[in-house]
Amino acid sequence: MAFNLRAFRTRTLTAAVFVIVMLAGLLLSHWSFLILFSVIHTGCWIEYQRLIGMIDADYKTITPFHRYGVIIAGLGFMLWMTSGIYHIGNINLNETGLWLMYVLLIAVPVVEIVLSKQFNLKLLSYSLLGLIYISLSMGLMIALRTEGFIFENTPFSIDFGWIIPIILIATLWINDTMAYIIGSLIGHTPFSKVSPNKTWEGTLGGALLAVSIVTLISHAVFQSDYLPVFLIALITVVMGTAGDLLESKLKRLAGAKDSGNIMPGHGGFLDRFDSLLMATPFVWLFVKFFV
Repeated sequence: MAFNLRAFRTRTLTAAVFVIVMLAGLLLSHWSFLILFSVIHTGCWIEYQRLIGMIDADYKTITPFHRYGVIIAGLGFMLWMTSGIYHIGNINLNETGLWLMYVLLIAVPVVEIVLSKQFNLKLLSYSLLGLIYISLSMGLMIALRTEGFIFENTPFSIDFGWIIPIILIATLWINDTMAYIIGSLIGHTPFSKVSPNKTWEGTLGGALLAVSIVTLISHAVFQSDYLPVFLIALITVVMGTAGDLLESKLKRLAGAKDSGNIMPGHGGFLDRFDSLLMATPFVWLFVKFFV
């Protein structure tokens, strides 16, 4: 794959704006974090529904209540994952999210049957897959943020809940950037027919650099042990690559080049967060049971 300077400049400029927005959402507060990933969740769902509609035209016929109800149910799951640190007055968002999720998961199929006069399991299955693919991942990202630890035996309470999400996202960014550069310069061996622009040289080089850089910087900045961060980064690059291939397969089935065009040079929400969607659940499992 030849190096395209113009494409690289477009990607770099878009990535710079993207990084600023992401860092603001990640670091300003736990509220900015929730808002950021709620927007990502909604954007990914809109593009997912568009791609599924291109793959199977029947999905375009779902009712508006079905279309938006599953998105709101997914947001309800995200709110449920907020633990107890998110509340507005006496309203606890995780309890509100649980009820919202339960009500809509029951109401969507019932209303679909009433309005369409039939029970179409295929269409409901597409939406269920979307909840697993998108909403589960976004909810577990919120869980990683809210289950972070706080140092309270200091003059100030210090919230470090953002560290693991930052490690995860930084690993994906470095991996994506290095894989693109290395693949463009020396890549010759195709990695997969599903994603013809990927090469083994770029994939392996990007993964090696991402895992090494994140592990070393995390140790230098946070004094973290090498092994847990190394394993988190390794899980991230492996599952992130799988997520990229999965989204490429969806686009190929849909006959689409990109899932959207909100980010020039990067495509849409799914194009940008496909790796994150697959990597987050596995990082959460590792952190939950081993860290």
